[in-house]
Amino acid sequence: MALIHCHFFSQVLGLMSAMTVILPDPGPGGCQRARSARPRRYPTLYLLHGLSDDHTVWHRQTAIERYVEGMELAVVMPAAGRSFYADMRAGPRYWTFISEEVPAVARHYFPLSAKRQDNFVAGLSMGGYGAFKLALSHPRRYAAAASLSGVMDIARLARDEQAAGLDELRQIFGEAETLANSPNDLFFLAQRMVRQAKPQPWLYQWCGTEDFLYADNARFHRHTETLGIAVHYKEGPGGHEWSCWDAQIQQVLAWLPKTGRT
Repeated sequence: MALIHCHFFSQVLGLMSAMTVILPDPGPGGCQRARSARPRRYPTLYLLHGLSDDHTVWHRQTAIERYVEGMELAVVMPAAGRSFYADMRAGPRYWTFISEEVPAVARHYFPLSAKRQDNFVAGLSMGGYGAFKLALSHPRRYAAAASLSGVMDIARLARDEQAAGLDELRQIFGEAETLANSPNDLFFLAQRMVRQAKPQPWLYQWCGTEDFLYADNARFHRHTETLGIAVHYKEGPGGHEWSCWDAQIQQVLAWLPKTGRT
């Protein structure tokens, strides 16, 4: 395995950004294959961080590098600040950055596949929201998405006057009234995907029953059931904590659809 910390100037954000990338070991003859006209293009998991973290946190808090060993899977972990993976009302365009620029930059520098069946996205908390937002907004780009303790009902959170960080949410999204039924609302995105009869990615959703986001996760799952969207839904004891996410990312990796597997 190769672990690469990559810094680059983002044309979208207008500032320096970073990503941590795990690449599979090319194996015997790998260097020669890398120089060939058609090098191997790896399936890729885009792994998103939470609100208080950065591109290094998955590698620091879990054994993700060891978990993907032997999987022939690249992992791209980009930095997105406290953006909620949105084009911020008072800040940079992180949605355009994460949905358009990051895959393009990653594929430019590393041998990553652009095929739908080879692209997956997962994340925790804010990153769980970002993962489902990517998959539901672009179901023709991603074969699967996983949310761990995700912020599933951003519109409700923005209406909650007792919620921590409410002013920050409004700096990102604007007033709460503009969030519901918008492209930042996962409930709306799920409805739109079904209405437009787009291919549905595999979805994996987990939340701990002691998590402050548990009720929102359960409500979103009921919403997907009503729409007829198949979601591999799991819940269990646990809060908003790394011990849960470390265990669950291993489950996600085992669940991911493999190229050529029915």
